[in-house]
Amino acid sequence: MHKTLLAEFTAREGAEAEVARLLRDYAHQVRKEDGNLAFDAYTKEARPRAFWIFEVYRDEDAFQAHLNAPYGGPFNAALAPLIEEDASVLTFLHPLP
Repeated sequence: MHKTLLAEFTAREGAEAEVARLLRDYAHQVRKEDGNLAFDAYTKEARPRAFWIFEVYRDEDAFQAHLNAPYGGPFNAALAPLIEEDASVLTFLHPLP
């Protein structure tokens, strides 16, 4: 079964461009992962500092490989001071039958 999630965070005032740059670079790396099926980043139209990332991985093993990728830690460390939350808020999703 695919592992699907929505990651959300809010850029601090004035950090939107840097967050977007970091996210674009990170997305480029994640999309190369063997088990990644989707990594789509969005901002909310009515609230452009709000970022949403829709992620799909082939299965739990692919998701765990993503979590252990060497570029994840540096991305999260660079992102942390630029967002309002302590970390990305993750919501795991299940498809309707």
